[in-house]
This record gives sequence, structure tokens and C-alpha cells, in this order.
Amino acid sequence: MVVESHAAKKFARKECMDCHTKFADKYFSMKYQHTIVKEQKCEGCHIRHGIIPKMLLKKDGNQVCYECHAKDKLGLTKKRVHTPLVSGKCTICHNPHGSNSPHLLSAEGKEACYTCHKKELYEKKVVHKVILDKGCLACHLAHSSDEANLLIKTEPALCLECHDSGSGSFKKAHANYPVQGKRCTPCHNPHSSEQPKLLKTSMHNPVATQGCDGCHAAATSQNPFSVSLKGSELCLQCHDLAKLKAGGMVEHAPFKSGECLSCHNPHISEFPSLLVADGNKLCFTCHKDKAENVAFKHAPLGAGKGCLSCHKPHAAPVKGLLSLKEADLCYSCHAKTKDALKSKSMHEPFKGGECLGCHNPHGSNFAAMFKDRTDTVCYGCHSDSEPKFKKTFTHKPVLTGECISCHMGHGAPEAKLLKATAPKLCSSCHADLLKQETAGSLHMPFKDGECLTCHDSHGSNVTGMLVKPQAQVCADCHGALTKGIEKAGSKHAPFMDGSCSKCHSPHKAKLPKLMLAQGPDLCYICHKATKEKLEKEKPHDPAKKDCMTCHKPHFSAEPSLEAMPVRDLCAQCHEPGSAAFNKAHLSIPAAVMTCMKCHDPHASKDPKFFKSTVHAPFAGRSCDECHTIAKP
Repeated sequence: MVVESHAAKKFARKECMDCHTKFADKYFSMKYQHTIVKEQKCEGCHIRHGIIPKMLLKKDGNQVCYECHAKDKLGLTKKRVHTPLVSGKCTICHNPHGSNSPHLLSAEGKEACYTCHKKELYEKKVVHKVILDKGCLACHLAHSSDEANLLIKTEPALCLECHDSGSGSFKKAHANYPVQGKRCTPCHNPHSSEQPKLLKTSMHNPVATQGCDGCHAAATSQNPFSVSLKGSELCLQCHDLAKLKAGGMVEHAPFKSGECLSCHNPHISEFPSLLVADGNKLCFTCHKDKAENVAFKHAPLGAGKGCLSCHKPHAAPVKGLLSLKEADLCYSCHAKTKDALKSKSMHEPFKGGECLGCHNPHGSNFAAMFKDRTDTVCYGCHSDSEPKFKKTFTHKPVLTGECISCHMGHGAPEAKLLKATAPKLCSSCHADLLKQETAGSLHMPFKDGECLTCHDSHGSNVTGMLVKPQAQVCADCHGALTKGIEKAGSKHAPFMDGSCSKCHSPHKAKLPKLMLAQGPDLCYICHKATKEKLEKEKPHDPAKKDCMTCHKPHFSAEPSLEAMPVRDLCAQCHEPGSAAFNKAHLSIPAAVMTCMKCHDPHASKDPKFFKSTVHAPFAGRSCDECHTIAKP
């Protein structure tokens, strides 16, 4: 007796079905199982350790199938191969594990084909009997064929396997013409039809009522399929040329050269007017560039009459076979656009009826079917504006090419095709900025809605899209502030730099004079060291409350933007010559003293605001150790 070790039992290999019980229950209950599944050889297709939520295949797509199902047996070397095989998706038709249908098909018979092929095309009023009795594989091969449409053999040989061309009924149906060597599908739908005998929908009147000899030689003649006249000459025996032209001077090339069969089938068709292809597809056989895959297609190309919504098929009065003049044709659908002709200002191309100057009539990858990005279209005419607009600081709509954010494309109530004037136009983007404050101050140009007084609407090389450097913009109105500056002893740096907006809001503020902050808080934005000193030491009362008590905001004849000479400035609060003042200053005349040589004007650790570093004799008020002091 052999006893397995504990370790061997612990790592004993489980089979796939030990875990995948639902899989086993599902597929083993079906009528047919894939042989490799039936034998539980899962690793024939799968790698043992997959990735949640699926098992990995040993090879991609159909390659794993080809390990057992040889390509030559499937017919992959033939001229035409079924699309699922070409795209590597056998599983479109077959279930790789099990099925209740033969050959592991995902559905029974023709139902499997309807997975891809539209069922309604094969179930019209009259259905080909072979489809009802035998299904699709009666005529088609499943995988590949050397014949078109995966047919088992060529047409009409395939059809004549069931239909006896020698029978009296066959001959009678075809007016005794020897059609047995001709293809059947030009007249008959091989699957289903709304017409008797599987005839196609649209039938040429001579075929329906007059018989073949209306156009062809007699059935008993030596060459029964010959025609009595060539090209359009034959067609014009019945069709009135003048009516087809309808006064149009511009003729469609095939019509002009008499090639009616370029567009029409002479016998029968699935499409109206005996066309050889469906609507736009027919036009696109020659006009391939109009069928481009674009984001925005002109509505007529996708619905209604298609190309014939705008074009005439034979002849027209306007170039391009247009049924009307360019603008009139557009207005026939875009009636509201015509109202723009009443506008105060009109776009010149629109005024001249040149819609195609800006728009592509068929389709575009750009909104409103523009021929290109909006700004590129605009620069096509306004080329002189492009270098003017592309500056260091560019208005966002200009940068992104959205000229129509501000301008109307056809007509507008304002000059320059503007949708509105400032500030209404500007508010469409800058609504928050334009909200009026309930209190405070407003810059007059801003208040009056004169945005363009300061800003360029397209672009500028100056920050904020200003029309000129900030100092010059402000000086245009506030020039009086600079009067006397040439004699100034000190100048505020922001004022000299033209950085007015470091202290003032250019639009609105909650404080007077458009100030960005209250009192000293405004100054502290730049003068951080002074702020820190005032917080840590004893502050001088004016410095704590209002810097403007001692300083001027823009420039001054005195140093450090002082409002007046220092002695006079200090004397506004302190009383030189008083008993207390004389005692504190040892009766030294005020006229010979400079206050800031000893005192800090902002803050100090000393109660008398002496500077932090003091000469020892001075600290003890012993001036006479260094100075000769006259006795009174």
C-alpha cells in the first residue's frame, strides 16, 4: 500500500472543473461540446493562471483556433474570406465551448447570420424559397470562396441548379430572350422582395409594360440584346431632353456626354429612379471627397433628399448644379439667417451672398461647418490683423480662435459685427468683475463701461492687455498727479514703475480711491519689515494708525516720501520750545537738531523711541562728555 505524504496532498493539483462548476453545468448540458472542452483539456486554449475577470488565451484571436483548425481547410487562401475570419473573431459565429446548434454556432441556421446581417432585408413580403427551406448555406460558403459574396459557384450557374432555363414558364417570364447565360441579380433580389418573382423595387417602364424589344432587338434576332440606338439617344426616345434640362445651362458631366448608365440601371433597381446605388452613395462614387468622415455633416447629406436637396441631377442654372443661387439656396433652410440682412452692420461675404466663403457646404470638423478653425477662416480675409492680434498677452477668444465669441458671423446690431458694446459684451465672460459694489469706489472708465479706454480687445504686449504701459494709461487721465515730480526728492517705486495697480484696483474697490487695502495694511504689502517691527516693538502712534500722516503716496520734495521737512513734521504733534521739550533735549535749540538721528519714527523698544544702538554717554544723558554745551 502506497501512502502519500502530507506535503504531496497539500499541493495536489486541482482540475479546472473543480472550481469552474457553473461552467461545467452550462456547457456539458448542451447538445454539442467543443472536443477540447469535452475532454476537459482547457489548457489546449488557455494559460493556467489567468487574470481576473477572464482566462488568458495561449494565442491572440483566431490564432488559437488555427492550432487545430488548419487555415487551408478553412479556405483562408481563397480570394474572398468571411469578415470575422479576416478580423480574427471566430467567436462571432461560433461558441468556443458548447452550443445547442451544430458546428458550435451561436444560433441555429440563418439566425447565426442575422447576428451581423440585418434580418429585415431577408424577410420582406416575398422570400426566396431556398432561404426558407435550406437557409443561407444553400448558396453561400461559411468561411471563404473564390466567388463574389462567398457564393458556392458563379451566377447564373448557381441559380440554374434550381431554375430550369429550358422550361416554358422560364422562357415566357423572360419574353423568350436567351437569358440563361446572363446574371440574375441585376433584376432579381436573391433574398427577399416586396415585388412578385423577387423583382427589385424600381422597374423601367419598358421592362414592366412594353417588353424587352422596346429597347432591344427581337428575341429571335441574331443579336437579341443589341440596342437600336447608342447611349442617351436611346433614352431620349422616351425622356424629354428639354424637361430634363429644365432650362439649366450647367450640365452634369455624365448627362452632357450621354452616359445615362453611369447613374441609372436600364432595367430594374432596388433604388428610386432606377439609380445604380442608394442616394448619396451614388454621388460619392465620383465625388469621393464629399464623403469624408467629419464631425459635423450638413443635414441634407444624412437625411431627406441627400445631395439632391441642393443639387440638380441633370442640369441646373447655377454652377455646381445648384438648384438656386448660393445664398438663396441656403436661405431655403436657414430662413432666420436671412434676417441678418436687416442688421446695422453686415459681414461683406454674407452681404454678397457668399456663404461658401466661410462654410463648407458638405461637412466639417469645425462647428457651424466652418471651412477651418474660426480664426483661420477670418484671417483668410483679415490677414493684416493676425500679426496685430498675436501678442504676448492675447485675449482668450483670440487665442483659442473663437472670434464669434465677440463678433457675429453674418450681421450684428453694433459696428464691427460686435454682438454688443462694452460693458455688456465683456460681461458675457467677465460677469463677476462687472457686478456693482454697494459701497466703495469705482474707476470712472469702468463705471461708464468704457473697457476699451484701458484694454485692447484682441491682444497686447502689456500685462492685463492694456493699450499701453500702465503708467501711460493712468497718466492719460491722472496726469495732474505727476505735476512737480521733476523737483521731487523721493519717489514711490510703484508710482515710478507705473505699477499703479499695486495700490489701486483698476476697476472697483470697497475702499475710497480704489485702494486695495485699508491704511497701513496697504503699505505692509510691500513694507513687511516695518510691519514686523511695529508688531514686536512699541509702535509710534501715527505709524500704527495711518502712514499718510507723515508720508505722501506718490512723490515728495523731502526724503522718504515725507510730507514736509522732518522738524516741521514732528512739530505737528510735539512742541519744540516747551519746558518739557527743552528739559528732555537739554535746552538744545530744535533748529540744530535732526529728530531721526536719535529717534525711530516707526517703533522702538525704548519708551522714547530711541534707536536700538545708543552711545553709552548718550544713554546716560551725559552729552557734555563729548560736546561743549554753553551755559545759559
